[in-house]
Amino acid sequence: MKAIVYTAPNTVECSEVNQPNVPQGYVLLKNAYAGICGTDLNIFAGTHPRAQAPLILGHEFSATIESEHPKYQIGTKVTVNPLISCGTCVPCSTGQSHVCEDLRLVGIDVDGGMAEYVAVEADKVIPLPENVSLQLGALSEPIAVAVHAVRTAKFLAGDHAVVYGAGTIGLCVALTLRAYGASEVIVIEANELRLQKAKELGFLTLDSMKDDVVTELAKMTNHVGIDYVFDCAGHPAVIRQVTEIVKVQGTIVIVAAYKKPTEMNLIQGMFKELSIQFVRVYTKRDIELALDLINKVPQFSEIITHVLSPEQAMEGFELLTTPTNAIKVLYAF
Repeated sequence: MKAIVYTAPNTVECSEVNQPNVPQGYVLLKNAYAGICGTDLNIFAGTHPRAQAPLILGHEFSATIESEHPKYQIGTKVTVNPLISCGTCVPCSTGQSHVCEDLRLVGIDVDGGMAEYVAVEADKVIPLPENVSLQLGALSEPIAVAVHAVRTAKFLAGDHAVVYGAGTIGLCVALTLRAYGASEVIVIEANELRLQKAKELGFLTLDSMKDDVVTELAKMTNHVGIDYVFDCAGHPAVIRQVTEIVKVQGTIVIVAAYKKPTEMNLIQGMFKELSIQFVRVYTKRDIELALDLINKVPQFSEIITHVLSPEQAMEGFELLTTPTNAIKVLYAF
């Protein structure tokens, strides 16, 4: 079968590999679409601490069931919860397996969905709603990240929100906030092409390279500040600014994964009595809610900017590691 394989830093190849074995308790899936995630870019760069070459990438994917499943018929359209938990640590035993002490993922620690076929645990399969296409189904994982961030932050309908970063996660968070009743969502980004996409989706935008973000947001809020700030950028300049723009007793949500420690104005956080919420991945319920949102918010489809063939493996990663208009790049199998 064809597969996109990470073989060395800055190298992925479309290779012919053996179809996976299907152990007891697993199911074989025929993959349809698989997306490139920021974590895949870390693997591609050779900086991920766990991923080892050769590895079939992909933890955002949609598929159809190819072998017998205890609950679903062959041919059923599905997505997959790619989290692999130990089942025995304290978080797992208290219903918080998404923050397992030994959390692993399909496509990072084991071969993933950038291939014609993949074998996954049968209970990780989640059927797609009837009118959700396989292409959109491949977006369920990043939308689940957004849903988890918004729900964990206990976002209140009617409040204002700022989202730093107009990549896939940032735009998914912005669309989720709007769907969940935000009165205004402002997207802040340095890439002009991504800012244009945010504008096309109907969001107010600020260019962090050109605009005085703190002053502009103060004007917009009559110097009160923003209710919720979601950091989906993961840049030190952002974390230094978030305490400045959020209101007294506001909430900062750290969605991005910072690669190294960075400074934050903690004394300002104390004086304003801020809440800082960190979030990690998602729960099964978040994925189910994400699929419901895909049904209701057709604009999620506009995040998909490129659909490539497996033979264009390197092209997909180059689109996301050089200045382009690419946001979500999918491979079609």
